[in-house]
Amino acid sequence: MSGKDLFERHRTRLGELLKTLAYEQREVVLASGRKSNFYIDCKQAVLGAEGHFLVGSLFGRILQDTAPEVEAVGGLTMGADPLASAVSTMSYLSGRPLQAFYVRKEPKGHGTGQWLEGIKSLRAGMPVAILEDVVTSGGSALKAIVRAREFGLKVSLILGLVDREEGGREALEAEAPLVTLFRKRDFV
Repeated sequence: MSGKDLFERHRTRLGELLKTLAYEQREVVLASGRKSNFYIDCKQAVLGAEGHFLVGSLFGRILQDTAPEVEAVGGLTMGADPLASAVSTMSYLSGRPLQAFYVRKEPKGHGTGQWLEGIKSLRAGMPVAILEDVVTSGGSALKAIVRAREFGLKVSLILGLVDREEGGREALEAEAPLVTLFRKRDFV
């Protein structure tokens, strides 16, 4: 099986998991404050062993093909946490280890007061990818980008699982290229 065929097989299976475990058609208020008639809680699919494997494999392949200079992956807690963990784990298994980092929503309340976790493996100028589970307005990824840049990291790429197609793509692409595996139309 070719690499492209395996990628598509993994992407199809992850889409099935997201539709089964993460997608709900119901009224919700999103993190952006907007109301929506559907919700995608990607953690429900990604935190399972198969979902973790699939995300790590798929994002790893995209990074290898699109931004091979990237040395670390991370994003705003909590949506990006399992994504960064999955990518880092799979990258190690593939022989091209990428560090994971988490960006806090608030600085640590004690000790160092830091915004980023995993900093001992990061350095100024290091090329990174910002990860996001669901892109709506782009607000979560934009916060992560700000904190990453404040630390001195170079944001090379933004990777998302699902683009809700509600303006977030445009906001994020003003900061770095954005690649998403799925779009709203894949679910509704």
